[in-house]
Amino acid sequence: MRLDKFLKVSRLIKRRTVAKEACEGDKVFLNGKNAKPGTEVEIGDIIEIVYGDRRIKVEIININEKAMKGEAKEMYRILES
Repeated sequence: MRLDKFLKVSRLIKRRTVAKEACEGDKVFLNGKNAKPGTEVEIGDIIEIVYGDRRIKVEIININEKAMKGEAKEMYRILES
C-alpha cells in the first residue's frame, strides 16, 4: 500500500491530499528516511510524522485496504508521541 493511502486509511492523517503534502514537505519519515507519498509500506515499517512541535512515531502492524473507523487503530502501534 502507498504511504499516503496508509496514512489516510489508518487515520493518522485525515485526508489523502494532506498526507501527500506532508510527505512532500519533509514531515513524514519512513524507517528514518524522508518518505515520498508513493513509497510502498510493509508490516514492521516505522513511520514518524512531524506535526508542528509534536512528533509521533508508529510501527505498522497491519495493512488493511478499507479499515473502518474502529479498525484503524489496529493498523499501527504507537512507539512515541
